[in-house]
Amino acid sequence: MPNKRQIPVSNVSIDGWPNVVSFAKDHSVDLVVVGPEVPLVEGLTDLLRDANIKCFGPSRAAAELEASKAYSKEFMIRHGIPTAEHRTFTSFDEARMYIDSISHRVVVKASGLAAAKGVLIPQTKEETLEALRQVLVVREFGDAGTECVVEEFLDGEEVSCLAFTDGTNVVAMPPSQDHKRVFDRDEGPNTGGMGAYAPAPVLSESLAAVVMKDVLQKTVDGMKLEGRPYIGVLYAGIMVVNQGGQLVPKVLEFNCRFGYPETEVLLPLLESDLLDVMMACIDGQLKTEEVRWKSGFATTVVLASEGYPGAYPKGKLITGAKEAQTQTGDDVFVFHAGSTMKDGQIVTSGGRVLAVTATGSDLKHSLDKTYATVPLIHFDGMHYRKDIGYRALAKLQQ
Repeated sequence: MPNKRQIPVSNVSIDGWPNVVSFAKDHSVDLVVVGPEVPLVEGLTDLLRDANIKCFGPSRAAAELEASKAYSKEFMIRHGIPTAEHRTFTSFDEARMYIDSISHRVVVKASGLAAAKGVLIPQTKEETLEALRQVLVVREFGDAGTECVVEEFLDGEEVSCLAFTDGTNVVAMPPSQDHKRVFDRDEGPNTGGMGAYAPAPVLSESLAAVVMKDVLQKTVDGMKLEGRPYIGVLYAGIMVVNQGGQLVPKVLEFNCRFGYPETEVLLPLLESDLLDVMMACIDGQLKTEEVRWKSGFATTVVLASEGYPGAYPKGKLITGAKEAQTQTGDDVFVFHAGSTMKDGQIVTSGGRVLAVTATGSDLKHSLDKTYATVPLIHFDGMHYRKDIGYRALAKLQQ
């Protein structure tokens, strides 16, 4: 590719997605990688492809798998993809009648995009009705709550299963496990993710084969059949449940992109050149044998702002991030997420500020390196989970 410069979209002044297309043309950009869900759902990849600019990411039609949980659930039913029992509502009164008619526990989900905050897990019937009221009446999640999915609560262990796809061929990445709750031992409110590790032993080789056949490949085949070919990264959030004494994977939801913090543990394990893999997806030439992974494990710990996942302050000075990256070796990474530059200094600008990642020969090795790096970094109010990977450690020690 003639132009080797990498131009982050965050450095581009954007006033509507057509300006991204104009920018790419004006600067002879060879490839655009669309990362976040909003531009994918709003059709940026379609605009780029219409302008003959190579682009990695699903089309607007394909990204509806994430944009609408209602669509996603009906898609899974149509194509025989294992998922939880569900109902979709736009009326609070109808949803309340349904809750009155059932005895099992449920999860309440705003159907649209809600920045990883639209999933409510009530414990009691009263909490369920209040969750429904917040979504459908109060509109806590805005237009994302125009539709509400009420889903059977699945009790099991969650695992993130991501894959590269060219619209026909699918290559799975190592399974990873996110930690959604804000506090240790999975307590407190849900977040966008406080840490992750890969590969996750909860997904055995036999279960991984089932996920590949009955979830990832079926999804790509189904999207192609429905005239929405899916190109890019497909992310399936899976719950492994015990069903009649047998472990069974069921899909919780789809994302149409790399996830955070899963990306921070998956890409350090990728041995192949990511650019080559993305171009193979775009060109319809993806081959399993050309996507190679390193042995060992990767772990990441998210450093969050005080108050996250609720309201949090911004502008707190971050110290030690550069030193942590440069002094710890090339198997440790400090990824910036909710940070920005102000008066020549790095300050906080988001809820999840940094992600500290390390690779190692085994899970404990990578965790030890990650947690040895975290104390080198500081900003006022910084908090993080101290038990990332605890489930896997217990399994591996059995």
